[in-house]
Amino acid sequence: MEIRTLHLNDALSIRKLRLEALLDSPEAFGSSYEEEREYPLKKFKDRLESGCTLGAFLHEELVGMVTVIQETRNKTKHKANIFGMYVSPAQRGQGIGKNLMIEAIKQAKTLKGIEQIHLTVVTSNDAAKHLYLSLGFEIYGREKHALKIGDSYLDEEHMYLFL
Repeated sequence: MEIRTLHLNDALSIRKLRLEALLDSPEAFGSSYEEEREYPLKKFKDRLESGCTLGAFLHEELVGMVTVIQETRNKTKHKANIFGMYVSPAQRGQGIGKNLMIEAIKQAKTLKGIEQIHLTVVTSNDAAKHLYLSLGFEIYGREKHALKIGDSYLDEEHMYLFL
């Protein structure tokens, strides 16, 4: 397995994995497959330029990804956020998610002035919560009805890691 920063030439692979993620785990993301399948490739390239997206590769195939973005406003630029964490189902249970998160934390630490990292996780995603807690993240709040899929609501827990 190789973990590396993704670049503009990875946009097609990112689009493919992101759409897989939205189909496989719609409850884990604020966006939907129906929205993002219509996005032009440029939108995925623009996302790459707005933060640091790390990818996990097995045999040169992108099988996992996570994005770290630093806040930009003066009063919040001491924070980074983790978004879009996903590992393909066939590759889960092999430590790929943990390795991606370790690298994301390392990446956040290289950003100027970062003191804490934030993320959200759907309360029913026990595997992700266990991973984040094992890496030192703590739960600081719960948002009821954070996501709505059809007629069902999902709650999210907000987590942080002080560096």
